[in-house]
Amino acid sequence: MNGFPHDREEKHRVLMEAVESVRDTLEAGAEESERIGTLSPASVVALYESGLLRLKMPQVLGGAEADLVTQLDVLEAVSRIDPSSGWCLMIGAASLGGMSAFLPDDSIEEVFVGGRPPKVAGAAAPSGTATPVDGGYRVTGRWQFGSGIQHSEWVSAGARVASGFEGYPRQLRVIMPRHKVKVHDNWQVMGLRGTGSCDFSVDDLFVPNGFAWDSTLTEPTRGGALYRLGRPAFVTNEHSAFALGVARRALDAVTEVAASKTRGYNSVNLLANRPAFQGALGEGDMRLRAARSLNVEVLEEAWQSVCAGHTPPPPLQAQMRSCATYTTDVAVDVTSRAFHYGGGAALFTNSILQQCLRDVHAAAQHQMVSDTAYENHGQFLLGLPDARVME
Repeated sequence: MNGFPHDREEKHRVLMEAVESVRDTLEAGAEESERIGTLSPASVVALYESGLLRLKMPQVLGGAEADLVTQLDVLEAVSRIDPSSGWCLMIGAASLGGMSAFLPDDSIEEVFVGGRPPKVAGAAAPSGTATPVDGGYRVTGRWQFGSGIQHSEWVSAGARVASGFEGYPRQLRVIMPRHKVKVHDNWQVMGLRGTGSCDFSVDDLFVPNGFAWDSTLTEPTRGGALYRLGRPAFVTNEHSAFALGVARRALDAVTEVAASKTRGYNSVNLLANRPAFQGALGEGDMRLRAARSLNVEVLEEAWQSVCAGHTPPPPLQAQMRSCATYTTDVAVDVTSRAFHYGGGAALFTNSILQQCLRDVHAAAQHQMVSDTAYENHGQFLLGLPDARVME
């Protein structure tokens, strides 16, 4: 795989061309992904071989190390093609990006066999416990929502080191070989069916020191500004991008339907000619464009901060998360209205409108975009001394 250009605009062009190169494959694999409950093999290969999974990987390793707005554009575009592919791309790219920025060189050599980046799944929640032992940690835990784990080679997961040890408690990210992780076949769900987001667990697994890092670190082993973002800033743009892409796909679909669909028993009036639909379509377009503009504004502010050598301060981190929540809320509403105007035909499983409805509601259940984000943002606006970025 070749590296990416350093120039921001040229890098953006190359990445968007990569999105177009996988369009046909992702569209063709979408139905299979839904049916088998994990991303279709052809879709996985397309995302990997195109280099899109290297979106957040350090450039020194051959990654794109893309700026936040470029990431927004890429993830939105893929999610607009196929929501499950967009979701697996955002999780896979973030998981690979984090580990490749913070693992030591010896570990990178072991994980990047022959210089080849691995496919990685991840769950950031610290649902595991890590007990310090000689040379590393004994890790036990069960994590939910391991998106893409069925096609991964390594798994990144959050773990909490309990008190009672020097320098603790604290949170770690640990990297574990996929074959040492038990995957629970429990992804029988309403939405995002094609992501294969099964639970996974380990029991007293030894993880060497070189395969764990402090999850609060903002000075990477390799790479630059992107890895100073900290959490949640490293991932908030992904949720906005996914929501924007799915909602825009829903508007695309209902716009196409409107040209031939009539409503009523004896009506010959096309949906496209109904003022109520025209108004809903116009409003939906404006709301998505407004939400997108808000994202660009906030993300550029955060990017300027990290490029100047500073991790975004907590009030800006809270604003970024609140922005992702707001964008998701808008996308849920716009998609729901598009589904409504799709009429009875939208109920059938071959309708993209019902899939968009299911997928955007599934994404809205994620903790990162819960309404606590607004509460945390409001705490900073009020200047409360105990304001927090995340509960």
